[in-house]
Amino acid sequence: MGSEDLFHRRKNHGISKTRDSRSYKRIQNRREIRERILIVCEGERTEPNYFRAFIPQGSFVFQVDVRGTGYNTIRLVKEARRVSKEARNEGEPYDEVWCVMDRDQFPVEHYNTAIEIAKSRDFFVAYSNEAFELWYLLHFQYFDTGISRQQYIVKLSGHLNRPYRKNDCRMYSILLSSQSTALKNAETLYQKNNKPTDNPSTAVFRLVKRLNDLRSKSTQS
Repeated sequence: MGSEDLFHRRKNHGISKTRDSRSYKRIQNRREIRERILIVCEGERTEPNYFRAFIPQGSFVFQVDVRGTGYNTIRLVKEARRVSKEARNEGEPYDEVWCVMDRDQFPVEHYNTAIEIAKSRDFFVAYSNEAFELWYLLHFQYFDTGISRQQYIVKLSGHLNRPYRKNDCRMYSILLSSQSTALKNAETLYQKNNKPTDNPSTAVFRLVKRLNDLRSKSTQS
């Protein structure tokens, strides 16, 4: 991805015409919602719990569909493609599709291929190398040294003054007051390590900024 500005890329999706009453109702509802976002996550709970916390209750300005798959790299992107195609066929296309994936210990070829496939589909990729927990750690300190997932857990536990638990649904609220620090640290790190294969590196901050922008639009409407 390098320094490529993915936020200005959009794919023009149309809504298929149909006489089916259910499809007509979906199209009517679609007019009330300005944007629909799909976020497909590698983790089944950690990432979905975090990103769902961004979504205001009862928002008619945007909809965010967050899915935890348990899939990794190429299979994750294929699942995002399947869900996106299904939604388009049902007359409810997504305006944006995001794939949230970690480098972990997966073969670098699979990781790179997954990102290339996603880009070819105009999907966005919020990657982390090595792990999603890098984004959490950046709330507490700037960090640019490659470490293992287990070391992230040790460091986070120290900052939290309690054992870090991956599936903790409170992480968004716990970290919210330090989110501006994390964004600043992540962007600084991105200036140094802006390739998905760089360790450490993260593009999660791009998705966070996008969701914050949508929340702002929701409160203004």
